[in-house]
Amino acid sequence: MMAKAFLVFILAYFLYYLTSHITNFWPVHTIVEQPGHNEIWKARKDEVRKVFHESWVDYVKHGWGKDVYHPVSQTAENMGQNPLGWIIVDSLDTLHLMNLSKELTRASDWIKHELDYDFDYEVNVFETTIRMLGGFLSAFHLTKDNLYLDKAVDLADRLIGSFESNSGIPYASVNLKTGKGVRSHVDMGSSSTAEVATLQLEFKYLSQLTGNSIYWKKVEHIIAVLDSNHPTDGLVPIYVQPDTGSYWGNLIRLGSRGDSYYEYLIKQYLQTNETVYKEMYDEAIRGVKKHLVRKSIPSRLTFIGELPNGINGEFSNKMDHLVCFLGGTLAVGATNGLTINEARQSDFWNPEREFQFSLGKELTQTCYKMYHDVSATGLAPEIVVFNTDRKVQHDFYIKPADKHNLQRPETVESLFYMYKITRDPMYRDWGYKIFKNFVKHTRVTSGGRNNNVRYSCLQDVTATIPKYRDNLESFWFAETLKYLYLLFDDDVAEQWDLNKVVFNTEAHPFPRFFQNLKFKTGWERVKPTSPLSS
Repeated sequence: MMAKAFLVFILAYFLYYLTSHITNFWPVHTIVEQPGHNEIWKARKDEVRKVFHESWVDYVKHGWGKDVYHPVSQTAENMGQNPLGWIIVDSLDTLHLMNLSKELTRASDWIKHELDYDFDYEVNVFETTIRMLGGFLSAFHLTKDNLYLDKAVDLADRLIGSFESNSGIPYASVNLKTGKGVRSHVDMGSSSTAEVATLQLEFKYLSQLTGNSIYWKKVEHIIAVLDSNHPTDGLVPIYVQPDTGSYWGNLIRLGSRGDSYYEYLIKQYLQTNETVYKEMYDEAIRGVKKHLVRKSIPSRLTFIGELPNGINGEFSNKMDHLVCFLGGTLAVGATNGLTINEARQSDFWNPEREFQFSLGKELTQTCYKMYHDVSATGLAPEIVVFNTDRKVQHDFYIKPADKHNLQRPETVESLFYMYKITRDPMYRDWGYKIFKNFVKHTRVTSGGRNNNVRYSCLQDVTATIPKYRDNLESFWFAETLKYLYLLFDDDVAEQWDLNKVVFNTEAHPFPRFFQNLKFKTGWERVKPTSPLSS
């Protein structure tokens, strides 16, 4: 009898193992929200739209057409002698998404009659590309209005002169009038690695639209040059010399100046389905796992640290809020934009993709904790330092210089991706808590002209009485509120569907090229020469 019972136990365990591990290797989980939740999230989506509209109305009244807006004092100015459309162009697709048709018409009229890039002024190539060129291209994607495509071509033709270095690596800036590239005035003239590697989606889409190969060839060459440096384990220093194409310095991080290099590797793959970028991305994420992933004490939160002196140097527990893009990027990269259940049933699923997805989940939770565990405001600081000392019982601390909050989008971006991929309402709940804290603590209701409601960046997230920075970043409109709106939206149009589009690093959607790809990558990876074979 005991032998039979033992055999039955073994058989039952074997069947359990088969059903939960062998069938496509991972179990399928279905999460269903309770009846009535659709109406709740529709109402919360409308709350986001209301906040956007309040903030936009204030900008229109007191800063219209200006590039820089100060919501507390309600003053504004341009970056140069003429406007660049910094806020207006960056917000076009959000206006369209939220069905703010009158506001979109006014913005389009201003672009048509007031915006002219033919003036003597130096702009940052990266920022102008992701915000302005990306803004025009996504607006064209959504509306098919040739005004936006014409403006995109004009701007791209002014930016492309920055690529005329000895190596083809762009200079940091370019003169809009002359098209002449301008090297950085700091860091020994180096360009930021993230900046030169975060132009590809925009210029490739422009080539696809116009049939002009020059944009495609220029940006794909950048990745070929960067890869020819053969970075160890796919992790790259955050500076590169445009004259030589070689990396400068040793600092490796996924925060500022490093972040979107990794983001655009996988997003180029999603855009064009060319495997060279997937290969580079997978290699880099394996390097992240090997060198940069740690657990905090006491809660074992997963975080991504830094290597100030390179692969073989000491490890830093510092993590920028900017790194919080990675959770969502890992999820969409692992699943190709499918839901997790669909992805796990697909032929492409494997243990590496499962790891990437799991790491994305863990990192997204950590980034939410960076909000939730700041007691005064529930808003994350710009930078935290994680604890790995067993004698200390706090998972992270904030240095005085890092207490500010710029209303950044990276965490709500990852919550958006994670919800759309998992359908787990937990991510919506987290996003709504963050949204309510933005409303509570960054909303300015007193003083100023007309006593308009407006929203401002914060100086100190640990202060119980708000200390405003008196600045409004364009990504408040272009990314933060957009991702929150999409997080709560159950009726998203096909033009925003993760299966059909890829978002640039400024949250501008471009179509994925599933067919009729006009151009293909014209370079192949070259393995480094072994010392023994030389």
